[in-house]
Amino acid sequence: MHPEIMPAFDQIRNAVLGKDEAIRRCLACLLAGGHLLIEDLPGIGKTTLAKATAKTLGLTFRRIQCTSDMLPGDILGVSIFEPREKVFHFHPGPIFTQILLADEINRAGPKTQSALLEAMEENQVSVEGETRPLTAPFFVMATQNPREQAGAYPLPESQLDRFLMRISMGYPDRDAERRILLGEARMALPGLKPLLSAEKILHFRKEVTAIHLSDALLSYVQDILEYTRSEDLFHVGLSPRAGMGLIQAARAWAFLHKRDFCLPEDVQAVFPWVSSHRLQKSRDLSGFTPEEMAEILRGIPVP
Repeated sequence: MHPEIMPAFDQIRNAVLGKDEAIRRCLACLLAGGHLLIEDLPGIGKTTLAKATAKTLGLTFRRIQCTSDMLPGDILGVSIFEPREKVFHFHPGPIFTQILLADEINRAGPKTQSALLEAMEENQVSVEGETRPLTAPFFVMATQNPREQAGAYPLPESQLDRFLMRISMGYPDRDAERRILLGEARMALPGLKPLLSAEKILHFRKEVTAIHLSDALLSYVQDILEYTRSEDLFHVGLSPRAGMGLIQAARAWAFLHKRDFCLPEDVQAVFPWVSSHRLQKSRDLSGFTPEEMAEILRGIPVP
């Protein structure tokens, strides 16, 4: 782990017990400049991960609880007429923050889900004809319930594509669950201190972008993209944007592991989490699990 990131990682894992890999993927996604979708059952620790990350990194944090009757204005903000001044004043919505937790995003209707598209892609929102920039770094952490749960709207492909990674937390192991049952995680959360800052995160992102990528490794990424487009296993292949996300996520993974160059292992480490929500099986249009995505890589020669 990168020496400047290690203290933050250690503090987060004190509040998010037994989920070291999920924390690493979350940090890699943020440093890569992407957004994170966490799909899992309620009560697994998704919200705790978001709160602990925001506190530890010294970033502003807002949370929205998505519901079926939520409107785009509830996220973006609205202009309200002030009778005394006889003018409209814009009241910013919760999206004007650095880490936004969109809890149970697939319980919101499609119109509200789409309100996040411009913000996630352009780091800005257009409200009532005016474009308003968002504070950098801007990082969306959305949680999603499994599709079979009642009241869930499937995220459209355009929305899924805005998320660099989709991860799952999973149940804790027996030792971590015992500590959770004793209240250790709940007691640790209020005591978390900011160990980094927005300026430091932006500096790290510049370093991530400068991570060296060899021609051979770039060809390896292209081979992966081509494989998903040519094999009958997939309904449609990965897009160039997915390839760019894969490269940036691999660079962030290399940065976390104290390297200024990418290895094939970095691409392999992030590929399941970058690609599983972007690909569907041609047979029944169902999704792939990260384990299935990792198995697919075995058929592609490594440089």
